[in-house]
Amino acid sequence: MTIPPEAERLLESEPLMAHLGTSVDDRPHVAPVWYRYAEDDAVEIVTTGRKLSNVRENPRVALSVQADDAGQTRWMVTLLGTATVVDDEDEATDARRRINEKYGAESEAYAENTLVRIDVGSASYQTY
Repeated sequence: MTIPPEAERLLESEPLMAHLGTSVDDRPHVAPVWYRYAEDDAVEIVTTGRKLSNVRENPRVALSVQADDAGQTRWMVTLLGTATVVDDEDEATDARRRINEKYGAESEAYAENTLVRIDVGSASYQTY
């Protein structure tokens, strides 16, 4: 699946919060995450806790990103995909650095978080 170029541009445009949707035992869980579009139709997040345990049990996820101005939606991108937990610490360190840089955090922040790579299967977007 190829993410449309316009959706890629939107995902890379500003440091917005994304919402990650997971589901285990038919119980949805949605939580905010920092993310980075990693090219090749993949998104990187680093996370821990319930989000991580849910991904380990059921790798099918959704990610939604939306930009607003004064409560008015400018654009939104929704991605459906398969998440893979990456246990390689060097890859995780590099991903944390890239994500923290995007959001203006220190490169060592969130050192306990685990890298999750989401391979996008479908994408939709809308601009307003």
